[in-house]
Amino acid sequence: MSQFRLPAHRWCRALGCDKRGVTVVEFALLAPVLLISLLGIFDMAYTMYAQTLLQGALQQAARNSTIEGAAGSTATIDAAVTSSVRTAIIDATVTFKRKSYASFSKVGVAEQFTDTNSNGTCDAGEPFEDVNNNGGWDRDQGSIGLGGARDAVLYTATMTFPRAFPIAGFINIPTNVTVNGSTVLRNQPYGLQQSSPPTVRYCP
Repeated sequence: MSQFRLPAHRWCRALGCDKRGVTVVEFALLAPVLLISLLGIFDMAYTMYAQTLLQGALQQAARNSTIEGAAGSTATIDAAVTSSVRTAIIDATVTFKRKSYASFSKVGVAEQFTDTNSNGTCDAGEPFEDVNNNGGWDRDQGSIGLGGARDAVLYTATMTFPRAFPIAGFINIPTNVTVNGSTVLRNQPYGLQQSSPPTVRYCP
């Protein structure tokens, strides 16, 4: 058997040129990266689908919130949105918020105040218009609830659900996903819009 044994230098050279099994090794190195990338793409697509589903259900339900007497049906309207999204996102948890404004242009706008020191914040002693009449200055002047006739209502939903693909453990991200949907509609003109001059108060 010794006559078939290669010298050490020739054995090392033969080993360096031996490419058997290279494909398996390369696949073993690349497969985890490929798998995580695919899971990430699927996870993002599923999240986008969930957000689109929520937004569609919210748009449909919001129309029912603009009619007279809707204040007594908010739980039913919210339940309809939750039921709609759960047809596809079974374990989804959905929470809702409503804020009313005198007009569309007021949505998300801060209450006006006299910024005597020009620092962008309502400081002690500076007067402001308490539009929502809650006793304090707010960066969002909306009032909680549906408001009244002709008011613009911001209807917001936040949905949380478990990830559909097991990617969280690989890249250290939360196991749950949270998406938001919102729409702004004006209440139907079922009566006169209740408007009165805002109370002038002073920041504490």
